[in-house]
Amino acid sequence: MTIDPLYLVLENSAWVERMLACGVKLIQLRVKGAEDEALRAEIVRAKNLCARAGARFVVNDHWRLALELGCAHVHLGQDDLAGADLAALRAAGLSLGVSTETEDDLDRALALGADWIALQPIFATASKAFERAPQGLARLRQWRERLNGRPLIAIGGIKLGNANAVFAAGADCVALISDVTRAPDPERRARDWLAATRRRL
Repeated sequence: MTIDPLYLVLENSAWVERMLACGVKLIQLRVKGAEDEALRAEIVRAKNLCARAGARFVVNDHWRLALELGCAHVHLGQDDLAGADLAALRAAGLSLGVSTETEDDLDRALALGADWIALQPIFATASKAFERAPQGLARLRQWRERLNGRPLIAIGGIKLGNANAVFAAGADCVALISDVTRAPDPERRARDWLAATRRRL
């Protein structure tokens, strides 16, 4: 499986639409706290927007809706992984990404046949709450050695200024939240990231 080097994690379909207009080709929809119907509508709209733009669309956590709505990709954290019907996901042809923070997490993800692995957080970040201290580049290199060709996604505190070091340590892809969405000009920041990562395709 190949993966785009730039992965935006976005909280609603309005953000998805804005970032697709910039040329982003890999997007995860990470909706927290929405009621079922609102969540369903957000997934459907984001999925359709991505399809029209030729972008890969990933549903975070909500694997049942991903199945029901015909999505192709789902990403699960360790808590959601425990209750997921992986056989149903596989039977439907969905690819599976898994978040990891510990060696045990990684062992589990590999044993389950995850299609791609995320290591988090690489650096300190305020975008998500993590139980672990920043992993750093050394841990990223260790993960790279164990993945046997699976894509490795780095997330947490990644900026344009440290991205080259993250890629050099073995990441295939950098996942971003606040560095784009909280930038003074998110569209410009997204385009800067695209310019910085296209040579890695």
